[in-house]
Amino acid sequence: MPTLLIRNARLLVTMDAARREIADGAVFVRDNVIEAVGASAELPASADEVIDARDQVVIPGLVNTHHHMYQTLTRVIGPAQDCELFKWLQTLYPIWAGLTPEMVRVSTQTAMAELLLSGCTTTSDHLYIFPNGVSLDDSIEAAQEIGMRFHAARGSMSVGQSQGGLPPDSVVEREPAILADTQRLIERWHDPARFAMLRIVVAPCSPFSVSRELMRDAALLARSFGSAHGVSLHTHLAENDNDIAYTREKFGCTPAEYAEQLGWVGPDVWHAHCVKLDAAGIALFARTGTGVAHCPGSNMRLASGIAPVRAMRDAGVPVSIAVDGSASNDSGHMLGEARLALLLQRVAHGPVKGPSALSAREVLEIATLGGAKVLHRDDIGALAPGMAADIVTIPLDEIGIAGAHHDPLAALFFCHVPQVRHSIVNGRVVVRDGRLTTLELPRLIERHNRLARDLAQAASG
Repeated sequence: MPTLLIRNARLLVTMDAARREIADGAVFVRDNVIEAVGASAELPASADEVIDARDQVVIPGLVNTHHHMYQTLTRVIGPAQDCELFKWLQTLYPIWAGLTPEMVRVSTQTAMAELLLSGCTTTSDHLYIFPNGVSLDDSIEAAQEIGMRFHAARGSMSVGQSQGGLPPDSVVEREPAILADTQRLIERWHDPARFAMLRIVVAPCSPFSVSRELMRDAALLARSFGSAHGVSLHTHLAENDNDIAYTREKFGCTPAEYAEQLGWVGPDVWHAHCVKLDAAGIALFARTGTGVAHCPGSNMRLASGIAPVRAMRDAGVPVSIAVDGSASNDSGHMLGEARLALLLQRVAHGPVKGPSALSAREVLEIATLGGAKVLHRDDIGALAPGMAADIVTIPLDEIGIAGAHHDPLAALFFCHVPQVRHSIVNGRVVVRDGRLTTLELPRLIERHNRLARDLAQAASG
């Protein structure tokens, strides 16, 4: 089996049980698994491939737990720039109705390239619109080409405007077809094994776009495979005030109560946003081990509010960080998203408690181990023997962190780092010296921009 040695790191941040931070650190990998972690002098001196991480910080690969990758095609669409969530969606639904399989494949790879270049090695993606022959297989095959660890969420919308839902009827599906296709995807693609590169997630879109029956039946479907199969559940929840009002009006309860009624709590479930999760909801999620994907950039961009991350963490709710869709965040930079999470919690808690509301080390924990827990995995998120070889190196010679070498770890989040030097996923170097090794990025960007123009022009008539 091939071996890989990363050595001479200025600082190696393990995120292991002891939270070791090792000066002049090294990681030794055999095939796709970490075999040893320690000081460079203590590890083997050679390997089939050696990466010199001098003047770099080495961290576990970051874990992104919520995204809509097709939305890279509709960044900064003018009419949607200054809208809150519901109006923003209503503006973009008709444009997304023009998506094609090629657009989904190319946008998936574009979003994944951005993530890989910004420190992320594992991602989920929530695809919930399937016009013109689009299928989740398009995303899956694109991910396999680029080499990213992937939790592919089969989203869905089944309640259109004629039934009181938010999306137009033209972009919703029949519920039996949704469930049948979800089962097909699990049976074809889902890998429950340790170090799996691909898992399928059951993911009806939101309370305002699917029925109670679909939410209930989706949970039953996921759990019919058994806990050992590791099929998780994911949806949007309590994102803004309109979201809360819709759930109260239609279902007579809070979003957290709605989730509990339909079986959408437990360690196999995580919800995106939860900006408006109340104290009772936080207690429920903590008691049941239900996870949350915190999306600070999108929440700010849509003026949804500030999620109570500090309260969630203190209560014991599993919390992760996510970049969310690239048309509501307009960025997929994972280190940048973690920085927003750090700063936003400080704003939320004011000048007295704010400066200590969230630390750089806690943000890294949320973005690594937090993401692993939310995705129901114990094989990623830390650099330790027996863990997956998902490793990122970040240079300290960038202008944005000049003068910040007093604490290289904190520099990654207080300062701004444009991209990583190396990204290793499952033992494979997919970014080397700041360049993707699996795809020709300039050609991908050119193709993506052409398709984005085509999509916008088709929608404008």
